[in-house]
Amino acid sequence: MSTVPENHVEPAHPSRANDYDSLAEAYAAENEAGIANAYYERPAILALAGDVTGRRILDAGCGSGPLFAALRDRGAVVTGIDNSTGMLELARQRLGAGADLQVADLRNPLPFPDGAFDDVIASLVLHYLEDWGPTLTELRRVLTTGGRLIVSVDHPFAIHAIHRSAGRKTDYFATYNWTEEWTMGGQTVPMSFWNRPLRAMTDAFTAAGFRLAVISEPQPVPAARELFPDEFRALATSPSFLFFVLDAD
Repeated sequence: MSTVPENHVEPAHPSRANDYDSLAEAYAAENEAGIANAYYERPAILALAGDVTGRRILDAGCGSGPLFAALRDRGAVVTGIDNSTGMLELARQRLGAGADLQVADLRNPLPFPDGAFDDVIASLVLHYLEDWGPTLTELRRVLTTGGRLIVSVDHPFAIHAIHRSAGRKTDYFATYNWTEEWTMGGQTVPMSFWNRPLRAMTDAFTAAGFRLAVISEPQPVPAARELFPDEFRALATSPSFLFFVLDAD
């Protein structure tokens, strides 16, 4: 789970939940260099993807484009979607005018034909959704037979443990909404997430027509040990994210 920067600033007026347009530049900078994304989540996704040369990949929730760029550098043909126009503008600045970037909401039908992609990568996006069913069905539709869905989400037990340590009486086996405030670049935005147990995740995947190939709880990359000693120690002993590779049979 991404950490909230210090120097909390109260918003001048109520903000809408998950307003990445307001946080775009500050979040992109944190995503680019912070341990959680640059030295833990993104390397794990790339390792699970393996050799992507020539593969058509949908980066679902591409943000400012760091994963898109890494996949493209490895020879993939990448399309990126996000529902934040602010994040997509940063992605265009990073990736160039020729990059295939589109505004799309994962809760709605996607603007692609059946079987358009060999892989879909959903990096830290599904935990924003209450109902995974329609989204996973749509992701399965745009994948070719034999394609892969590669997913990372907040680790459900990590979220449960955080809430229990804060004195909240959460039920690990329930699917429930929770919120926190992120303050970045002088902006404070409420962030809303849905936590669900592992069994609910795997049931949703199989109901949408996927076969579970890999469940992964990786370590941060060794280079982070000296750069972020305290955070490295925490991530190396208590996972923050959970990763899946799912086959579209």
